Formats: sequence, C-alpha cells, structure tokens
Amino acid sequence: MIAVGSAFTQPISASCWPQFRGDPQLSGSSPAAVKPPYRLLWTFKAGDAIKSSPVISDGVIYFGCDDGFIYALGSGGEVKWKFNAGTSIEAAPLLLKHTVFVGSTEGVLFAIDAATGALRWKYVTDGQISGSPNWVAGPDKRQARILTGSYDFNLHCVEAETGTGLWKFESGNYINGSPALFGKLAIFGGCDGFLHMVNTENGKPVSQIDVGTYVPASAAISGNKAYFGNYDGAFFCVDIRAQKTLWKTEGGGPFLASPAVAKGKVISGAQNKYLYCFNAENGVLLWKFKALGKVDASPVVAGNLVVAASGDGRLHVLEIGTGNEIWSYETGSAIFTTPAVTSKMIVVGAADGTLYAFGPK
Repeated sequence: MIAVGSAFTQPISASCWPQFRGDPQLSGSSPAAVKPPYRLLWTFKAGDAIKSSPVISDGVIYFGCDDGFIYALGSGGEVKWKFNAGTSIEAAPLLLKHTVFVGSTEGVLFAIDAATGALRWKYVTDGQISGSPNWVAGPDKRQARILTGSYDFNLHCVEAETGTGLWKFESGNYINGSPALFGKLAIFGGCDGFLHMVNTENGKPVSQIDVGTYVPASAAISGNKAYFGNYDGAFFCVDIRAQKTLWKTEGGGPFLASPAVAKGKVISGAQNKYLYCFNAENGVLLWKFKALGKVDASPVVAGNLVVAASGDGRLHVLEIGTGNEIWSYETGSAIFTTPAVTSKMIVVGAADGTLYAFGPK
C-alpha cells in the first residue's frame, strides 16, 4: 500500500528536491545552502531536448526527455535505469517515496518504481500532459491522490496506489501548469483565463477568478495567497480565503515561468527577458534583472539567493535583496527547465539534450 506519512512522502530538504517547485504549494523555495562559485561536476547527454525539470532524492536525479525516455541517474551522472514512455516527456516528475509519477505529451500519466524503473500503472487522459503532477492526502489521510492537468480541459484526480481515476474537474480550455495545494483546495490556471479553486476530496468547484487571459504556468502559494502571471504580462496576488485579487501589476512580458515566493518577495521570469522581483505584500517592483534571452524557466529561492536559468543558455545566481548577479555559467543552449537545487548540487537540463550538474568549488 502507498500510504501517506514517513513511508510515503519524500519531503523537501537541503538534500532533496522531490517535485516541480519543491513542495505541494509550488513555492519554488529550497532550504538548501547555495554557495557560489560553482564548478561543473558532470554532464549527461540524452537523445533530444530536455524540457522536463529534474527532481532529486537520495542522490538520484529523475527527469524526462523529448526522446521518449524517463531517466534515473546516479549522483555521478551514471544511468541507473531509463523507462520508455513511447513519446515526449515535457512535464517534471513527482517523486513520492519509491514511486515516480510523470505525464507524457500523449496524455498518459505513468507511475514507475523509483528503484528499478518498472511500470506500476498508467492512467490515460484525452490530451497532452504538460504540467507536473502534484499530490494530496485522501480524506482518510492514509492514502495519497495524484492530481494532474491535461489538454482534455480536465484536472484529473487519481488514486496513487492503483491509478484508479477518482474524479475529473472540467475547465474551459487546456490546463498547462501544475495544480498548487492549499489545504483541501487545488489552485490552478489555464487557457480559459481563470484561476480555479477545486475541492480535492470531490472535484467540486469552489471558486474561479477571471484573470483576463490564459495562465501558462503554475501558481505559487504562500500563506493564504496565490501568486501567478498571465500571458498578457500581468502578475497577480489572490487571497484564496477571500477569493479576490489583492493586487495586480501590468506591463511585464508574457509569464510562462512559475514564480518563487520567499522572504516577503515573489520572483518570476518573463518572455521579455526580465526576471522580476515584487514585494509579496503589495506588488511593488523591487528589482528586475535583464537576461539575454527569454526567461521561461522558473526560478528557485535558496536562502538569500535566487537560482534562475534563461533562454540565452545561462544559469544565474542572484542576490535576492538586490538582483545583482554573483555567478553565472553559459551552457550554449537554451534552458527552459527549473533548476533542482540542493546543498550538494544544482542540476538543470538544456534544449540540446544535455543535463548539467554543478557543485560548490
């Protein structure tokens, strides 16, 4: 039985980055100590572009690839196993202890044994899965449920142990991002131009907030607030309990990246090549950092530093207080994936199919 608790969950820690954005709230915040400058530890060459953000646990790195495989690599970059999904994997995996959950562009959600790469089950939707799955405890608190959005317009809830579908919530268009968790609520946007709040126990809608146009990425939750951007370049803070917008900024580029929220700040990249840092309380712009390419990769906050990648092929480390760059590395190929950040290494995949692992000097 896959049960919730110490035998099931793999919580975020300084040595573990178990899911997209780090935790079920998709905060994009890591407890790891980031200590630049870094050196390149190793690279791994996959068979096609890497758009799937990596996750790390117990020194093992898991990620998907456009070559149709899901990979598990050891801490030295050696292949432990690879699973043939039959089609491109763009979504980041979700790692719950002993199991890797990940969706494909053919709309299949796979559950794979994390140690062996053996298939446990698969669940089929009617559209592409672009966003990472998330998880929530079931009503009895003993078993887990997997939540995944699909281009079939639905948010799907699946029993983690068996892959049995429990409920579906139909939105008005494609769901690109990952649902963030706030208690019993799943919070997510989509191509229908709404931020949805759905009860995870029964799939019933609780609220929807009109945000003007589609939300390509995921929201980040901090306290009772959800932070996210839309394709028109507006960035929002929504009070989840009051179900209303607290503040909104205008004039950014399309936000295809998911934000990170920590230390009273919310940080997100945009397609106009800027990384923005807003005051999380009132939306005041604190700083912005200009990259040389689109910033579609989602940033990570670790301590007083921000780790961010960009379409110019660079990995950046910035001071959270000022936005000043204190270290960078040029890979030579565009990066669209969220870096996985632990105290021992930072791992990121690039569009040329290379996975990079960096460690402190």
